[in-house]
Amino acid sequence: QLQASGGGLVQAGDSLRLSCTTSRRAFSNHAVGWFRQAPGKEREIVGARSWSGRDTYFADSVEGRFTISGDGTKNTVYLQMRSLEPEDTAVYFCAARWDRSGRRYYRDQADYNYWGQGTQVTVSS
Repeated sequence: QLQASGGGLVQAGDSLRLSCTTSRRAFSNHAVGWFRQAPGKEREIVGARSWSGRDTYFADSVEGRFTISGDGTKNTVYLQMRSLEPEDTAVYFCAARWDRSGRRYYRDQADYNYWGQGTQVTVSS
């Protein structure tokens, strides 16, 4: 139900925007999360957002550089990445789960039941 896209090869300091599209009409009532997995490492949270868009969380490593845009009324949400670093190189996944409140985000990947296939982001130094 989810498709992540927009990855690619960029240089350190560049920006990149990833898209996460749902086959549903919109992300309404679904909280969204972005995760990444670097080679040899476990998958980790990058950021998460309530479906209302009013509540967000970002990992310390990306705080201030990454944002999540798009709200529950659209079928696409975005992960905007700025000032990319080689340490950001990973496969990026988007995920979603039902949430009625509209005010919750979820940091644990076990909380999500819909996943995209992943898109590779490579940042060269």
